[in-house]
Amino acid sequence: MKIKVLKIRLSEDFQADDEKFVNDFLQNHEVVKMASSLVAGTENYWSVMVYFEEAKQHLKESKSSKYSADADTELSSDEVKILDCLRLWRNEKAKEQNLPSYFIATNKELVSIAKFKPVKVEELKEIKGFGKHKIENYGEEIIEILETV
Repeated sequence: MKIKVLKIRLSEDFQADDEKFVNDFLQNHEVVKMASSLVAGTENYWSVMVYFEEAKQHLKESKSSKYSADADTELSSDEVKILDCLRLWRNEKAKEQNLPSYFIATNKELVSIAKFKPVKVEELKEIKGFGKHKIENYGEEIIEILETV
């Protein structure tokens, strides 16, 4: 197992760059667990320690065949309701865990869930960006949301 410390700056000037870096890192590594802490001082930022395993080549190949909605994917009114519920859940979960919301799930992942509509936790494996960590930590809750909307 390896460890990577990520610095996520709170300034909106850095949000897009930091989010892209984190998303790229998470897509290429199998996260085992994470711990975070808010660092306050002259520069406020989140320090996130990520324990991970290197992604194996065959995992990378299978990830490319996973379901992923495009950023400009149009959603039906039912899918918009699902997406709104998922975003609300994600924001509450992020506050609860003191993490940036995109650590829980990115917007693209939530859109993919709203379009794909998995009915079992195991089906979340088919969504690009959902690996063992996210499924174990959030899978049941996501399926419950999909069942109630």
